[in-house]
Amino acid sequence: MGKKINIAIFASGAGSNAKAIIEHFQTNREVSIELIVCNKPDAGVLKIAKDHQISTLLIEKEQFFSQKSYLEALNEAKIDFIVLAGFLWKIPEVLIQAFPGKIINIHPALLPKYGGKGMYGQKVHAAVIANHEKESGITIHYVDEQYDHGSTIFQASCVVLENDTPEILAERIHQLEYQYYPKIVEELILKLIQH
Repeated sequence: MGKKINIAIFASGAGSNAKAIIEHFQTNREVSIELIVCNKPDAGVLKIAKDHQISTLLIEKEQFFSQKSYLEALNEAKIDFIVLAGFLWKIPEVLIQAFPGKIINIHPALLPKYGGKGMYGQKVHAAVIANHEKESGITIHYVDEQYDHGSTIFQASCVVLENDTPEILAERIHQLEYQYYPKIVEELILKLIQH
């Protein structure tokens, strides 16, 4: 077996995707969820981290967007791969350069539609419904310097029904996220281990 891959999950909210990924890798000896990085001191994801005995790093905006960007903390934790799971800040260039092709995100729509600054959570689902789209879904993509812009790794879609509310559609999208995100993370990590 090669070296163990250490993952940092960046999350801003309740952490349901983070939880799905943590649970997926619980018995995996080649992958360790080493760090939860969060920008909100009251976020639910911090409790999930505590419940699973995972270290947390609470970040502050000014420092995050400075030249240092918490790189030292990530290096100390020996992070190899970064997974964004409902993390609402744009990733600074210094981090993207430090982890080339090793930062991924999940977006609750079929990019390039309904992406970009301010398009997150219920705002995405409300826009999809307002435009009478017949389908929506998830996009897992690499992270670059722009919001929701890096190359697509995987998409899965679901129907949008006539009487859907943003909340109902969100639930359908969440199911896709929980089903596919941990698996795609695992596939990408396997490629890293093999190289």
